[in-house]
Amino acid sequence: MLAYSVKIATRSLMRNKMISALMVVALAIGIGAAMTTLTLSRALSGDPLPGRSDGIFRVQLDAEPMRGHVAGGEPTKYLTRRDAEQLLAENRADEQAVMAAGVVGIEHPRIATGVAISAARYTSSGVFRMFAPPFLYGGGWGTAEDDARSRVTVISRKLNDRLFGGANSIGEILSLDGQSFRVIGVFDDWRPVPRFYDLSGDPFAEPEAVFMPYATAVDLELKPNGSTVCWGDVDALAGGAIAPNAPCAWLQYWVQLQPSQKRDYHLYLEKYSDQQRADGRFWRPANVRLRDVNEWIEFNKVVPNEVRMQTWIALGFLAVCLANSISLLLAKSLQQSGEVGLRRALGATRRQILMHSMVEVGMIGACGGLLGLLLTLIGLWVVRQQPDRYAQLAQLDAGMFAATFMLALAASAMVGLLPAWRAMQVEPALRIRAS
Repeated sequence: MLAYSVKIATRSLMRNKMISALMVVALAIGIGAAMTTLTLSRALSGDPLPGRSDGIFRVQLDAEPMRGHVAGGEPTKYLTRRDAEQLLAENRADEQAVMAAGVVGIEHPRIATGVAISAARYTSSGVFRMFAPPFLYGGGWGTAEDDARSRVTVISRKLNDRLFGGANSIGEILSLDGQSFRVIGVFDDWRPVPRFYDLSGDPFAEPEAVFMPYATAVDLELKPNGSTVCWGDVDALAGGAIAPNAPCAWLQYWVQLQPSQKRDYHLYLEKYSDQQRADGRFWRPANVRLRDVNEWIEFNKVVPNEVRMQTWIALGFLAVCLANSISLLLAKSLQQSGEVGLRRALGATRRQILMHSMVEVGMIGACGGLLGLLLTLIGLWVVRQQPDRYAQLAQLDAGMFAATFMLALAASAMVGLLPAWRAMQVEPALRIRAS
């Protein structure tokens, strides 16, 4: 029966080549536009820590003065040095990490210019246990290195390839800002998208090439290279905005909690804020936030507005293409009404007519899917030519490859249902008389 339906569908498609081609092209263009934008949107808004993101939270406290205070308003995104170090010392979470962006000068014989400027991350050892980045060689440092302010570093695979030719560099000495650091780990290919742990700059940038202990960076007075919010005079302070008691927030703070611990930790932060207010450090009522990774990404509106808008436009365009395909298929079914009536008169059941029609639209969907896949690949290539950094993430993976064909088949089924229903509803005698 299926073979017979395929034979009839092929004959029908070949008899009306122009209409069949227009339906395939309309379907392919709609699918190509939709899948291009959906692929890009999925790449930009995916979960950067699959299986872990709902247990890792960004901490916010409100340490600013009463000036400009709005009850229940959003607190600053960063913590002061005193608060971050105090929370780290009290150690109330399963895991925790303080961090800040930085810049270091790297000296190495393989650097032609003598010194290369590289982005760095000053952080504590909990980052490796929380984010679980893969390692090519070695691993991260531990709390002992944090406490000892050890001069150790973890570097990216790309930097390891540049300086050590990809060889195992564990134990090698690297000069960072004129200070000797021992390499203890090399990341494997690791690029969380978006770069959730620091969205203050480019959220789609690669992770920093150099990670070092936060306590060591503070000890060496290495300057941070991120956003800083100050609400008091820091010019007279030794160390400026990053001094231990400076009225400035510049540190990011992440914790890992079990679902049952979130409420208790939130209460702990409120009590901490109340205590700081009693001590005269905080002015505002307790106002804390705990957002998990995906909530933090959503709050910061990481996906560019133009990508969201283009996605909706493309889906609307797909709907228009489907409507045009339905019109073409209806026109085609009217042309073939006499043939359908004759087959019904010769004994074909409504179910068989429906099957013949759906096989035909299935073939159209398969052809439209193949052409739509080609148009999707071309569309993604065009996107990657754009200067935006996130454009380089427009890659078709296996999941979206399969989704392209699923969308093509689903779209063709939607296109074919109405014409097939109309074809199976008419009376054979009326069709034969009309023909």
